[in-house]
Amino acid sequence: MKIKLGIAPIAWSNDDMPELGGDTPIEKCLDDANASGFTGIELGGKFPRNPGIIKFLLEKFTLKMPGGWYGSLLRQRTAKEEWIALQDHLNLLKLLNADVFVFADVSGSIQGDETKALSERPKLEKEEWNSYSSKINELSNRLMDEGMPISYHEHMGTIIQSEEDVDRFMESTNDNTFLLYDTGHLMFAEADYQRVLKNYISRINHVHCKDIRKDIFFNSLKNDLSFRNSFLKGVFTVPGDGCIDYNPLIKILYESNYKEWLIIEAEQDPKKANPLEYAKKGYNYLYEVIKNNGYSV
Repeated sequence: MKIKLGIAPIAWSNDDMPELGGDTPIEKCLDDANASGFTGIELGGKFPRNPGIIKFLLEKFTLKMPGGWYGSLLRQRTAKEEWIALQDHLNLLKLLNADVFVFADVSGSIQGDETKALSERPKLEKEEWNSYSSKINELSNRLMDEGMPISYHEHMGTIIQSEEDVDRFMESTNDNTFLLYDTGHLMFAEADYQRVLKNYISRINHVHCKDIRKDIFFNSLKNDLSFRNSFLKGVFTVPGDGCIDYNPLIKILYESNYKEWLIIEAEQDPKKANPLEYAKKGYNYLYEVIKNNGYSV
Protein backbone atom coordinates (compact mmCIF):
# COMPACT_ATOMS: atom_id res chain seq x y z
CA MET A 1 0.00 0.00 0.00
CA LYS A 2 1.31 3.42 -0.94
CA ILE A 3 1.42 6.59 1.12
CA LYS A 4 2.43 10.12 0.06
CA LEU A 5 5.32 12.04 1.61
CA GLY A 6 5.36 15.83 1.48
CA ILE A 7 6.84 18.79 3.32
CA ALA A 8 5.79 22.30 4.32
CA PRO A 9 7.78 25.37 3.20
CA ILE A 10 7.95 26.61 6.80
CA ALA A 11 11.28 24.80 7.11
CA TRP A 12 12.77 27.37 4.72
CA SER A 13 10.79 30.51 5.52
CA ASN A 14 8.27 31.40 8.21
CA ASP A 15 5.18 33.29 7.05
CA ASP A 16 4.66 34.85 10.49
CA MET A 17 8.29 35.93 10.88
CA PRO A 18 9.78 37.17 7.58
CA GLU A 19 13.17 37.53 9.27
CA LEU A 20 13.33 33.72 9.34
CA GLY A 21 14.22 32.78 5.79
CA GLY A 22 12.23 35.58 4.21
CA ASP A 23 14.92 36.10 1.60
CA THR A 24 14.91 32.44 0.50
CA PRO A 25 13.50 32.10 -3.05
CA ILE A 26 10.56 29.73 -3.49
CA GLU A 27 12.59 27.90 -6.14
CA LYS A 28 15.16 26.99 -3.46
CA CYS A 29 12.41 25.48 -1.25
CA LEU A 30 11.02 23.45 -4.14
CA ASP A 31 14.42 22.27 -5.36
CA ASP A 32 15.42 21.13 -1.86
CA ALA A 33 12.07 19.38 -1.35
CA ASN A 34 12.48 17.47 -4.59
CA ALA A 35 16.13 16.65 -3.87
CA SER A 36 15.15 15.24 -0.47
CA GLY A 37 12.69 12.79 -2.03
CA PHE A 38 9.35 14.46 -1.34
CA THR A 39 6.57 14.37 -3.92
CA GLY A 40 4.49 17.22 -2.50
CA ILE A 41 4.81 20.58 -0.80
CA GLU A 42 2.10 22.52 0.99
CA LEU A 43 1.07 26.02 0.01
CA GLY A 44 2.84 28.78 1.91
CA GLY A 45 3.12 32.54 1.88
CA LYS A 46 6.22 32.36 -0.29
CA PHE A 47 4.15 31.12 -3.24
CA PRO A 48 2.72 33.70 -5.65
CA ARG A 49 -1.08 33.67 -5.65
CA ASN A 50 -1.17 33.04 -9.39
CA PRO A 51 -2.28 29.44 -10.07
CA GLY A 52 -0.55 29.37 -13.45
CA ILE A 53 2.82 30.30 -11.96
CA ILE A 54 2.38 27.86 -9.07
CA LYS A 55 1.50 25.04 -11.47
CA PHE A 56 4.57 25.85 -13.56
CA LEU A 57 6.80 25.75 -10.47
CA LEU A 58 5.30 22.51 -9.17
CA GLU A 59 5.71 20.81 -12.54
CA LYS A 60 9.28 22.08 -12.86
CA PHE A 61 10.25 20.41 -9.59
CA THR A 62 7.93 17.38 -9.96
CA LEU A 63 5.83 18.20 -6.92
CA LYS A 64 2.12 18.12 -6.10
CA MET A 65 0.06 20.43 -3.89
CA PRO A 66 -1.48 18.55 -0.92
CA GLY A 67 -3.23 21.59 0.57
CA GLY A 68 -2.56 24.84 2.34
CA TRP A 69 -3.16 26.66 5.62
CA TYR A 70 -6.15 28.95 5.93
CA GLY A 71 -6.29 31.12 9.06
CA SER A 72 -9.97 31.45 9.95
CA LEU A 73 -11.79 33.88 12.24
CA LEU A 74 -14.87 31.67 12.52
CA ARG A 75 -15.25 32.13 16.26
CA GLN A 76 -16.09 35.79 15.68
CA ARG A 77 -17.83 35.41 12.30
CA THR A 78 -20.97 33.79 11.01
CA ALA A 79 -20.61 30.74 8.78
CA LYS A 80 -21.78 32.87 5.85
CA GLU A 81 -19.14 35.52 6.54
CA GLU A 82 -16.43 32.88 6.77
CA TRP A 83 -17.59 31.20 3.60
CA ILE A 84 -17.24 34.49 1.73
CA ALA A 85 -13.82 35.15 3.30
CA LEU A 86 -12.34 31.78 2.30
CA GLN A 87 -13.37 31.85 -1.36
CA ASP A 88 -10.04 33.04 -2.78
CA HIS A 89 -8.13 30.35 -0.90
CA LEU A 90 -10.64 27.67 -1.87
CA ASN A 91 -10.55 28.60 -5.53
CA LEU A 92 -6.76 28.60 -5.58
CA LEU A 93 -6.59 25.15 -3.99
CA LYS A 94 -9.15 23.81 -6.47
CA LEU A 95 -7.17 25.15 -9.42
CA LEU A 96 -4.05 23.47 -8.02
CA ASN A 97 -5.84 20.11 -7.61
CA ALA A 98 -5.11 20.10 -3.88
CA ASP A 99 -6.51 17.34 -1.68
CA VAL A 100 -7.57 19.13 1.50
CA PHE A 101 -8.52 22.54 2.86
CA VAL A 102 -6.32 23.04 5.94
CA PHE A 103 -8.42 25.10 8.34
CA ALA A 104 -7.28 26.63 11.63
CA ASP A 105 -9.24 29.11 13.72
CA VAL A 106 -6.85 31.88 14.75
CA SER A 107 -9.46 34.01 16.54
CA GLY A 108 -7.57 35.42 19.53
CA SER A 109 -4.64 33.10 18.83
CA ILE A 110 -1.45 33.73 20.80
CA GLN A 111 0.77 31.68 18.49
CA GLY A 112 2.48 34.75 17.03
CA ASP A 113 2.65 36.88 20.18
CA GLU A 114 5.91 36.46 22.08
CA THR A 115 4.46 38.38 25.05
CA LYS A 116 1.67 35.82 25.59
CA ALA A 117 2.47 32.72 27.66
CA LEU A 118 1.24 29.29 26.63
CA SER A 119 -1.28 29.39 29.50
CA GLU A 120 -2.94 32.50 28.04
CA ARG A 121 -4.30 30.85 24.91
CA PRO A 122 -7.98 31.40 24.05
CA LYS A 123 -10.62 28.83 24.99
CA LEU A 124 -14.18 28.29 23.86
CA GLU A 125 -16.71 28.93 26.61
CA LYS A 126 -19.23 26.18 27.36
CA GLU A 127 -22.06 28.17 25.87
CA GLU A 128 -20.13 28.67 22.61
CA TRP A 129 -19.63 25.03 21.65
CA ASN A 130 -23.05 24.36 20.10
CA SER A 131 -23.03 27.42 17.88
CA TYR A 132 -19.37 26.94 16.95
CA SER A 133 -19.90 23.29 16.00
CA SER A 134 -22.93 24.25 13.95
CA LYS A 135 -20.84 26.76 12.00
CA ILE A 136 -18.09 24.21 11.44
CA ASN A 137 -20.61 21.63 10.22
CA GLU A 138 -22.05 24.09 7.73
CA LEU A 139 -18.61 24.96 6.34
CA SER A 140 -17.55 21.31 6.26
CA ASN A 141 -20.63 20.38 4.25
CA ARG A 142 -20.09 23.21 1.79
CA LEU A 143 -16.40 22.41 1.36
CA MET A 144 -17.23 18.76 0.78
CA ASP A 145 -19.72 19.80 -1.88
CA GLU A 146 -16.85 21.68 -3.54
CA GLY A 147 -14.71 18.55 -3.52
CA MET A 148 -12.26 20.09 -1.05
CA PRO A 149 -12.76 18.44 2.36
CA ILE A 150 -11.88 20.40 5.44
CA SER A 151 -8.90 19.31 7.54
CA TYR A 152 -9.22 21.09 10.87
CA HIS A 153 -5.82 21.80 12.41
CA GLU A 154 -5.59 21.41 16.18
CA HIS A 155 -2.85 23.91 17.01
CA MET A 156 -0.99 25.31 19.98
CA GLY A 157 -2.16 28.76 21.01
CA THR A 158 -5.64 28.39 19.50
CA ILE A 159 -9.13 27.45 20.69
CA ILE A 160 -8.62 23.80 19.67
CA GLN A 161 -5.38 22.81 21.34
CA SER A 162 -5.80 20.27 24.13
CA GLU A 163 -6.89 16.65 24.03
CA GLU A 164 -10.12 17.71 25.73
CA ASP A 165 -10.66 20.32 23.00
CA VAL A 166 -10.11 17.74 20.27
CA ASP A 167 -12.49 15.26 21.91
CA ARG A 168 -15.23 17.86 22.31
CA PHE A 169 -14.68 19.10 18.76
CA MET A 170 -14.85 15.66 17.18
CA GLU A 171 -17.88 14.63 19.23
CA SER A 172 -19.83 17.75 18.30
CA THR A 173 -19.07 17.92 14.57
CA ASN A 174 -20.34 15.85 11.67
CA ASP A 175 -18.69 13.19 9.51
CA ASN A 176 -17.75 15.74 6.85
CA THR A 177 -15.50 17.42 9.41
CA PHE A 178 -12.04 15.90 9.30
CA LEU A 179 -9.11 16.40 11.66
CA LEU A 180 -5.59 17.36 10.70
CA TYR A 181 -3.52 15.19 13.01
CA ASP A 182 -0.32 16.93 14.12
CA THR A 183 1.98 14.87 16.34
CA GLY A 184 4.07 17.77 17.61
CA HIS A 185 1.21 20.09 18.50
CA LEU A 186 -0.60 17.30 20.34
CA MET A 187 2.48 16.32 22.34
CA PHE A 188 3.21 19.98 23.10
CA ALA A 189 -0.38 20.22 24.40
CA GLU A 190 0.40 17.22 26.67
CA ALA A 191 -2.17 15.10 24.86
CA ASP A 192 -2.08 11.32 24.46
CA TYR A 193 -1.38 11.66 20.75
CA GLN A 194 -1.48 7.91 20.13
CA ARG A 195 -4.95 7.69 21.68
CA VAL A 196 -6.16 10.63 19.56
CA LEU A 197 -4.96 8.87 16.42
CA LYS A 198 -6.64 5.59 17.36
CA ASN A 199 -9.90 7.25 18.34
CA TYR A 200 -10.35 9.44 15.28
CA ILE A 201 -8.46 7.66 12.51
CA SER A 202 -11.62 7.32 10.41
CA ARG A 203 -11.92 11.12 10.38
CA ILE A 204 -8.26 12.01 9.90
CA ASN A 205 -7.50 13.03 6.32
CA HIS A 206 -4.15 14.79 6.66
CA VAL A 207 -1.12 14.26 8.92
CA HIS A 208 1.57 16.75 9.93
CA CYS A 209 4.73 15.07 11.15
CA LYS A 210 7.02 16.93 13.49
CA ASP A 211 9.10 15.93 16.47
CA ILE A 212 9.75 17.43 19.89
CA ARG A 213 13.04 18.18 21.61
CA LYS A 214 12.15 16.98 25.09
CA ASP A 215 14.43 19.29 27.08
CA ILE A 216 13.08 22.42 25.38
CA PHE A 217 9.52 21.09 25.67
CA PHE A 218 9.85 20.62 29.43
CA ASN A 219 11.49 24.03 29.82
CA SER A 220 8.67 25.71 27.85
CA LEU A 221 6.00 24.16 30.05
CA LYS A 222 7.90 24.75 33.29
CA ASN A 223 8.49 28.42 32.55
CA ASP A 224 5.21 29.00 30.69
CA LEU A 225 6.97 30.44 27.66
CA SER A 226 5.19 31.85 24.65
CA PHE A 227 4.63 29.59 21.67
CA ARG A 228 6.87 31.80 19.54
CA ASN A 229 9.74 31.74 22.02
CA SER A 230 9.36 27.98 22.35
CA PHE A 231 9.78 27.30 18.66
CA LEU A 232 12.60 29.85 18.37
CA LYS A 233 14.41 27.92 21.10
CA GLY A 234 13.94 24.79 18.98
CA VAL A 235 11.06 22.85 20.56
CA PHE A 236 10.09 21.48 17.13
CA THR A 237 12.24 19.44 14.80
CA VAL A 238 11.81 16.87 12.06
CA PRO A 239 10.76 13.27 12.74
CA GLY A 240 13.66 11.17 13.96
CA ASP A 241 15.42 14.09 15.65
CA GLY A 242 13.34 14.25 18.81
CA CYS A 243 11.52 12.03 21.29
CA ILE A 244 8.46 10.82 19.32
CA ASP A 245 8.54 7.21 18.14
CA TYR A 246 6.68 7.13 14.84
CA ASN A 247 6.55 3.34 14.54
CA PRO A 248 3.32 2.80 16.53
CA LEU A 249 1.71 5.78 14.79
CA ILE A 250 2.54 4.58 11.28
CA LYS A 251 1.37 1.10 12.27
CA ILE A 252 -2.04 2.51 13.23
CA LEU A 253 -2.23 4.42 9.95
CA TYR A 254 -1.31 1.34 7.91
CA GLU A 255 -3.76 -0.94 9.70
CA SER A 256 -6.48 1.67 9.11
CA ASN A 257 -5.74 1.82 5.36
CA TYR A 258 -4.62 5.47 5.47
CA LYS A 259 -3.30 6.42 2.02
CA GLU A 260 -3.17 10.21 2.22
CA TRP A 261 -0.33 12.64 2.88
CA LEU A 262 2.29 12.64 5.60
CA ILE A 263 3.66 16.18 5.68
CA ILE A 264 6.85 17.05 7.51
CA GLU A 265 6.11 20.43 9.07
CA ALA A 266 8.67 21.57 11.61
CA GLU A 267 9.08 25.28 12.11
CA GLN A 268 12.67 26.06 13.02
CA ASP A 269 15.10 28.91 12.54
CA PRO A 270 16.72 28.08 9.17
CA LYS A 271 19.98 29.70 10.34
CA LYS A 272 20.20 27.16 13.16
CA ALA A 273 18.68 24.16 11.33
CA ASN A 274 19.76 23.95 7.70
CA PRO A 275 16.50 23.30 5.80
CA LEU A 276 17.93 20.87 3.23
CA GLU A 277 19.83 18.90 5.86
CA TYR A 278 16.78 18.59 8.08
CA ALA A 279 14.45 17.83 5.16
CA LYS A 280 16.66 14.89 4.22
CA LYS A 281 16.95 13.76 7.83
CA GLY A 282 13.17 13.79 8.27
CA TYR A 283 12.52 12.08 4.95
CA ASN A 284 15.06 9.33 5.55
CA TYR A 285 13.65 8.57 9.01
CA LEU A 286 10.01 8.53 7.88
CA TYR A 287 10.85 6.49 4.79
CA GLU A 288 12.41 3.75 6.93
CA VAL A 289 9.51 3.77 9.39
CA ILE A 290 6.80 3.55 6.74
CA LYS A 291 8.71 0.85 4.85
CA ASN A 292 9.15 -1.19 8.04
CA ASN A 293 5.40 -0.95 8.69
CA GLY A 294 4.29 -2.17 5.27
CA TYR A 295 4.00 1.02 3.21
CA SER A 296 5.67 1.96 -0.03
CA VAL A 297 5.96 5.45 -1.55
